This record gives sequence, structure tokens and C-alpha cells, in this order.
Amino acid sequence: MNERLEKLRALMKERKLDVYVIPTADFHESEYVGEYFACREYMSGFTGSAGTAVVTMEEAGVWTDGRYFVQAAKELEGSGFALRRMGTEGEPTILEYLASSVPCGGCIGFDGRVINELLGEEIEAAAAEKGASVSYGEDLVGMIWEDRPALSAKPVWILEEKYCGQPAGEKIRSLRSEMKKAGADVHILTALDDIVWLLNIRGNDVPCNPVVLSYLAVTEEEVLLYIQKEALTDETEAYLKNLGVRIRPYGEIYEYVKTLREKAVMLEKSRTNYALCHNLDGSCRIINRMNPTARMKAVKNETEMENLRRAHIKDGVAVTKYICWLKKNIGKIPMDEVSAAEKLESFRKEQEGYLEPSFPTISAYGANAAMCHYHATEENKTELKPEGLYLVDSGGQYYEGTTDITRTIALGKLTEEEREHFTLVAMSMLRLGNVKFLYGCRGLNLDYVAREVFWQRGLNFDHGTGHGVGYLLNVHERPNGIRWKIVPERQDDGILEEGMLTSDEPGIYIEGSHGIRTENLVLCRKAEKNSYGQFMNFEFVTFVPIDLDAIDRSLMRPEDVEMLNAYHSQVYEKIAPYLTEEEAAWLKEYTRPI
Repeated sequence: MNERLEKLRALMKERKLDVYVIPTADFHESEYVGEYFACREYMSGFTGSAGTAVVTMEEAGVWTDGRYFVQAAKELEGSGFALRRMGTEGEPTILEYLASSVPCGGCIGFDGRVINELLGEEIEAAAAEKGASVSYGEDLVGMIWEDRPALSAKPVWILEEKYCGQPAGEKIRSLRSEMKKAGADVHILTALDDIVWLLNIRGNDVPCNPVVLSYLAVTEEEVLLYIQKEALTDETEAYLKNLGVRIRPYGEIYEYVKTLREKAVMLEKSRTNYALCHNLDGSCRIINRMNPTARMKAVKNETEMENLRRAHIKDGVAVTKYICWLKKNIGKIPMDEVSAAEKLESFRKEQEGYLEPSFPTISAYGANAAMCHYHATEENKTELKPEGLYLVDSGGQYYEGTTDITRTIALGKLTEEEREHFTLVAMSMLRLGNVKFLYGCRGLNLDYVAREVFWQRGLNFDHGTGHGVGYLLNVHERPNGIRWKIVPERQDDGILEEGMLTSDEPGIYIEGSHGIRTENLVLCRKAEKNSYGQFMNFEFVTFVPIDLDAIDRSLMRPEDVEMLNAYHSQVYEKIAPYLTEEEAAWLKEYTRPI
């Protein structure tokens, strides 16, 4: 690591750069990134999924959040990089550090393809405080990275209409209609989930997200897809050409945008990289707005909704089998957080149409579950024992859709506090899932339904209550979400529309003791319409038992008991037919009315 740092600083010196920024990002602002884009990991040795490295001639640091403080401290030891603990008192933000560390008249460098336009503008502002400039044209880490993995170019495949429910041609026409309303001549689309949704294709270029490395430019006359030729088969190439899509080399998008003159270019600055925006000619006008495809794809059509129900039955069978196995084997055979997660994955692999996890599994025992995004590794894992609580947050990608579920499981004796907290979380999840509301509500209006049971006791959980979920796409999707306050960068305060798929996942986290989360996915549906307006409700699509071994019936109102019993009745009805006789008998006991 120190040698790499020396080589990077030598390049910085040659190019008169005083500071160099290395984010965890690809060219498309993806939530997860492939091996080719692991520049921060290559430089520092820190393997966590989130973090930004900043290098000056005298210092080097990695900024990361509380999920990774312990892991980063170990992995950064001796690397020449200091751990910068984001959100802790006295620790400067990255932008504050950039403003203080760049000398007057100096220069901050970064690869403009992995920094989005909005962040790039903020870095510009930080530099301007010192009369400094920015340089974005080179990937310095790439210049010193020996044996860098190749850019992923996995085969593209077509998502059949029996799964997606709407032809790509119709989607393109709808997009052009939105462009016309916005007064846009050209729409530049770089968000991978939006591109593959629009064209009804999928791939495997980003871990957990079945997307394809690509850019898209849409005008009234043409659709230009910038993609690696080797990712296309004869079939997919013919399919795209029949759609009227012109196929261009992946990196040529940067030359294309240079040719645009006096055009109104619609793009989303927070999802479009800095280099692409800065290659636009000054005569062009940028229309900065959320990609229309983001709202379009969030509303699942009838085909997608029916397929999602099927996917969740498959997933419910896998997770139910896993909980049954766990209950019967804890304390009898050795197991730890990593091996337990692998066992869960094995049950999913038995399901027809299963492709891959929808995100890295969170498998957390005891106090580890108090870190809500804890990630166990072979080097850092805890043995499961027949006592306390175990939390597993996981999901799958199926041809029929994307799943995301959390269950907290009693492995043995619990404390009264653990039992109380478990019951409150279950009550919260069920109350939100059974809410009824007028059309026009956003998640902001509904969040209190989930939090009331905590806030009345002076408790809280420090994360959103729900996020949108894609269809065989990203497990985190805007613009729908459920939280108690607006967080602008999340862009998840959209009106809840019929067909939106959202998580319902309250929790509670007691540092050093335990963490509990119970998560179902819900579909937004229309209820009755009357003189007051259109009422809406939620439909549970997740069907897996909530552990009755951890429920304290005395804390529940009669309506809470009724909701739990009704939910468990559905779980047994939908899941039992796919279980062995022994598993079905176990499920009948674990979904009994209380």
C-alpha cells in the first residue's frame, strides 16, 4: 500500500495536483461496484462497500461510516491511510478537509467519470475558497494499477414480456412524451437500472444488480446505446436494432455529447458523472431533473405485480425452510454468522428462477445486530449459540422480481427487554402494513404509524422505515420511501402510487446488547373510492413467520393480536403446500393463533 501511495504521489506531483479524491463509485453512480472500479480498495486495502480516500502530499485518509469503523481500523493498519470516522465529533467532512488541505491557488484532482456532477460542483466550491482549481481528466489510480481486473462485459439478455409486462417500444414512447413536456431535445441517461428497465434487458455487470454497463442518449428521432460490443449476442443485438436502437462503443458517449450544440439536454446531475456534463458544449442548456424513468419503473404493472407475488412465495418458502432448520439445529451443530448465511443462500438456490442475492446478506448475532448494516466475514464472524437473538436481512433476484426480507430469530432464552423490543418491532411492522390512507399521501405522512409505539416509550430507530424496491433490479429504488423527515439526497418522498413496492422495516438497536428488525415488502393498492377521495392500502407480499418464541402477548392491543394472527394464517396457507410434512407441521405450530 505504501508503494502504491508513493507512485500516486509521484503522478500527482507531475500533474501539479495537491489533493486527489478516490471515491467508491463506477461511471454510473451504482450502489455496488464491480472489481474494475475498486480503486479505493486497491489504494488503501480497506474492503468495505462504502468509503472515500483522499490523498495529499503529506497525508492520506479514508472516510467511512459507523458500519465499518472496526473493520477499517484493522484493514488500514500500516497502509499509510488514516481512518476518518464520518459523523463523529471533531472529524471534518470530506469537503471541509478538501477546503482546508488544498493550498491557495492549488489543484484538487479526481477521475471525473466516478464523481457525479453535484459532488463535483461541491468540490469546485471547496477549491474556490482557496482560489484553487479542479482537474478531472485522468484516472491516476488506473495508471499505477498493475493487473487491474477487466471492465465487466457479461452477456446481455432480454427480459421477456411475460415478466416485464410492457414492450420496450411503449416505454420509449412514454419517455419521449416526458421529454417533450420538459422541453428537452436530448435525454442523457446513465443510471443503469433506468437503462435496462427502459429497454427490457438485464445483465450481470454489477454485483447484486442485474444491470449492464451502458449509457443511453434519446432524441425524438433516435436512441443511442453506448455499450461494450462483446456484451451483446447476435440475438440481443438483433432485438435492440428491431427496437430502433443504434449501438455505439461504450466510451464514445463522451465524444457524442461534445457534438451537441444549442440543445436542451435533460439529465439528472446527481446520477450523471462530472466528466460527461463537462464535455457538453457551453451552448447547451441542462435541464436538471429526476430521470422520468425513475418514476415510471417504480409503478409496477399488473404483470409485474403478479410475478412479484410468485417470487415472494418462492422466497418465503426458502426463508421459512431456513428458520425451521435453524430452530431445529441451533446448539446441535456448529454454525456461525457466515455459515448460517451460506445455508440460507442454499435454500434460495433450490427455488426455480433464482438468480443471485439482491444485496450482501446481513447475518448478525447478538450485539452485532445492533450495528444495523453489520457484515460478517471469515476474518470477523461470531458463533451462533442457543441463546439470544439472531438477525438476518437478505434478499434474492428472481426472474419474477426482487425480494428483501428481515427476520430476527430467538435462538434460545431471551431477556425481558429483548422480548419487549421484539414485540414492539413486530407491532410496528404490522400496523404500518395494515394502514389505510387517502391518495396523495407520501411515506412522510405514514411513518408515525410505525414509530408511535416506539416514540411513546422514548425509543427510536435511526434509519428510514421503508425504501422502494425494483423489479428484478436494484433493491433500493426511488421515489417511494417511508421516513419521518425529508432527507433530500434520498429522493424518496414521492406520492405513493398503486403498484409501488416498498419495504416496511422498523427496528430497534441497543448498542452492546441486541438489534431487532422485522421487514416485509408491501405493494401499494387502491382501496375504495368515495366522496372523500381515493383511499389506498398496502398488500403484504412477504410471507414468512414472525417468531412467536419472542412475542410478549401482554404488550399487544387486541388489534395487534388480530393483525399478527391474520398474517400468520396467510403465511401458513401460502407456504405450507411447498414444505415437507415435517416442515409444514413445524410451520403450523409457529403460525398458531395467539
